[in-house]
Amino acid sequence: MIEQRPPAAYIAEFFGTLVLVLAITLSVTLFVNSQGTGSDWVVVGLVHFFVLFILVQTIGSVSGAHVNPAVTLSMLALRKIRPNDAVVYILLQLAGGVAGALLTKFVLIDALANQQNDGTPALNHSLLGTTFAGLIVEGMGAFILVWAIVAVAVNPRAVRDWAGLAIGGALGLQVMIFGPLTGGSVNPARWFGPALVSGKWTDWWLYIIGPIGGAVLAAVLYWYLFVEGPVAPAATPEAGPKGQRQDVNPPR
Repeated sequence: MIEQRPPAAYIAEFFGTLVLVLAITLSVTLFVNSQGTGSDWVVVGLVHFFVLFILVQTIGSVSGAHVNPAVTLSMLALRKIRPNDAVVYILLQLAGGVAGALLTKFVLIDALANQQNDGTPALNHSLLGTTFAGLIVEGMGAFILVWAIVAVAVNPRAVRDWAGLAIGGALGLQVMIFGPLTGGSVNPARWFGPALVSGKWTDWWLYIIGPIGGAVLAAVLYWYLFVEGPVAPAATPEAGPKGQRQDVNPPR
């Protein structure tokens, strides 16, 4: 039986995504130049790490701290969330992304915000071979993130004390690697918010398809290789610290 999410979970997803997108768009606007090179992607990656670490630790026990439609869809694929809850989560994540981008635009001077398209991710064609390569990069980044999420927060044998560190670290790592290429979005809500505010929809499809494809692939692959597959060890659902959401219902 999959647990019905309470209203508090919906609120947590909205505000969590708002904080995530606000932190990311501000850091990208301040530390990345419009060409994408000579930028401080280490700082931007650390911002991703810290903000997601904080969100996982503070709202993980309330909503699961998805704050990303690709993560929600990967949990739906594993039957860890009801379809109706997934729809509400995604709508609120998109709304939170828009709110976060609007706050970034409000805080910064127009010249700076407009120069960076309010933090909207974009392909760096001076480094990427093709647009399709950008799709693959976004998929790989989402794969890294969701692989870590399923491993430390969904796997019933996981020790969840370090969940926030591992998940935040996975996001920060992929940003440091892939940020100079695509912006390292791996989150349709993180892309949608600033794209709507700035009106820049270039390559919109890859910032949706790439993260969703990579996220679902990572979730299903990890689950059936290491949790429920023929070579997986016996489950111990009692693993994990008290107070952390234990989404251990296996897919049927």
